[in-house]
Amino acid sequence: MLRKIITLTAGLAAVLLAIPAALAADYPTKPTNLLVAFTPGGPSDVLSRIVGRKMEQLLGQPFVIENRPGAGGNIAAEQTAHAPADGHTLLMGNNSILATNAALYKTIGFDPEKDFAPISLIGSQANILVVNPKVKANTMAELIALAKANPGKINFASSGHGAAAHLAGELFKTEAKIDIVHVPYKGAAPALQDVIAGHVDMMFATAASVVPHILDGKVRALAVTTLKRTTVLPQLATVDELGLKGFDATTWHGLVAPAKTPKEIIAALHRATVTALADPPVKKSLGDLGVDIVGSTPEEFAAYIKSEIPKWTAIVKASGATLE
Repeated sequence: MLRKIITLTAGLAAVLLAIPAALAADYPTKPTNLLVAFTPGGPSDVLSRIVGRKMEQLLGQPFVIENRPGAGGNIAAEQTAHAPADGHTLLMGNNSILATNAALYKTIGFDPEKDFAPISLIGSQANILVVNPKVKANTMAELIALAKANPGKINFASSGHGAAAHLAGELFKTEAKIDIVHVPYKGAAPALQDVIAGHVDMMFATAASVVPHILDGKVRALAVTTLKRTTVLPQLATVDELGLKGFDATTWHGLVAPAKTPKEIIAALHRATVTALADPPVKKSLGDLGVDIVGSTPEEFAAYIKSEIPKWTAIVKASGATLE
């Protein structure tokens, strides 16, 4: 599905580049709040700031990044869902918020399909399985063996309940048939810092947040969670290659607005988003973070969200994870 979106949007992006980011006559009239559901310094935050800086140039009004971490992204999502539908409150959503949390949490204050108007799928990132250098495992096989020999003693960090890093860990736990313990944080940055410090053993971290630390030797990379190797670390084998066949846990990010936002405002935001993503400095910055840029249409993004929900719901059910 993601490959199809990339193919379909390639021609559209070329057309949109030739069109000024024309706006609805009365939009924007004030700064736009872009809500990020995780702490500063994490992949969602860094990506939002890169895209937001360019979009405010295109739209002529400030894009204010507002970090609202907690509840696996539900706090920021609920605030966005219930905000005025005027295009001045947006959410940088991801697969946790838009495809997972409805299955993971017993109750949430929004419907991921009904309460948001998709704008564009920004892109996807590979997750990388890393361990603290003191963990006695130099390969994924050694890590699995270590976990089997010490059930319940190996732990893994994530940016919060229901986050991609959490579910990647749950999927790994199920597929490898091991007992590892989840340690949730309010964002990827503090989670990774505790892995680096040795307070937590391992993590499935996005390339955006972890590659510099891998290169500095602060963490040890064991595998990448996409079905194909990532261009950021092409020498790193996939979890699939290393024995857990079909393992695929990609993180994706996309812009949404409150439902009932006027179509002309969604169209204006989409034009600005695609134009921003085609900007060479933005492309380089996102590429350096390991982001594979997509830039889908609103309709394609809506279809993609719909296709992702059953996939992640199945993973949640298989893991047995549930939250209040």
